[in-house]
This record gives sequence, structure tokens and C-alpha cells, in this order.
Amino acid sequence: MFALPHPADWTTVAIAIVLAYLLGSVPFGYLFSVAAGAGDVRKIGSGSTGATNVLRTGKIWAAVATLICDAAKGAAAVLAARRFGGDELAFFAALAALIGHLYPVWLRFKGGKGVATAGGILLAVYWPVGLALIATWAAMLAIFRISSLSALAACAAAPVYMILFHQPLYATLALIMAIVIILAHGKNIARILDGTEPRVGQKNTA
Repeated sequence: MFALPHPADWTTVAIAIVLAYLLGSVPFGYLFSVAAGAGDVRKIGSGSTGATNVLRTGKIWAAVATLICDAAKGAAAVLAARRFGGDELAFFAALAALIGHLYPVWLRFKGGKGVATAGGILLAVYWPVGLALIATWAAMLAIFRISSLSALAACAAAPVYMILFHQPLYATLALIMAIVIILAHGKNIARILDGTEPRVGQKNTA
């Protein structure tokens, strides 16, 4: 069961939130796209610093590196917080890392949409559900070839999987993260509905 920290522990929670936010804010998509010679990834496609938008630059290695590192920073925030403060502290660190990815202080609060970071977080908090989500995402991507649709389906499934695996605390975490990520994909959802959302491998520099 979820229990709020004791008042004496709020300093630890605050420190964990700040550190997790700063870790989540590391803009790997921006850094790798610049290193690959593709320039500022925020100026192409959706303007996101996530792996899908980096892929639109045509720099495959940069997109793969972004995917791995964005997931790793979410996992690292959770594992470090759990090591020092248990599941409750990991809960707060996970949300802070996700918010850091979406609104990085280093890039004037314009980052990615949180899918890879959330995936890393869920793998770290309960790996069986993390693997189930990867399978869900991969199946949807194979069928529809629309990255955002695959991500949204996996995010929506996450709290359901956590409940099925009897993980109430992490079901709550997954639900909050799903809501945040779905809100971040508002424009993608509109394009999916009108049939104009780009498919994987389609270059978009508009």
C-alpha cells in the first residue's frame, strides 16, 4: 500500500525529486542529433527531442542512442531512489524524471513526450510489466507503423498490466504517467484521427 512519507522524510523526498528531475532533463535527443550533424532536432518534425523525431533526421544511430539513453535515465532515477528510500521514494523520483524529460530546464522546458523514459521507469519498477509493454508497443508498431499510436496503446495498457500483476502502487504510477503522456500527445492524437500522422521511416521536416 502507498504511504505518504513522514514529515521528517520530506527533505529526502525533495532532494530525490530535484535530482531525478535534473537527470530526466538531460536532452539526449538534442545532444545526439547535434553530434550526428543533423542540427537542432526541435526544428524538424514534431519539434520533440524524443527518439522518433530524431529518427526523422535520418540518423538511425542517433535515434537508437536516444531511445536507449532516455529509457536508461528513467530507470536510473527509479533504481537509485529505491536503493536509498524504498518504493515510495522511487514513486516520486519516477514522476520527477518523467516531468524532467518533458520539460527540461536545459532546453527552456521543451523536451520529448516521455515514452522511452516511461518505458525505462516501468522496466525498473517491475520488469515483467515492462517486457509486456515492449511487446505491446512492438505488436502495434508492426501492425500500424505509427510510433505515437503504438506508444499510446502501451501507455494505456500499463496500469491494466500492473493491476493484473497485483502491483497497486505501480498501477497508480502507471496511470499518472499514462495521463501525462497522452496529454503530451494531443497533436499526435488529432493527426491519428484525421489520418495524417507520419509513419515510421517517413521523413518529416515540415
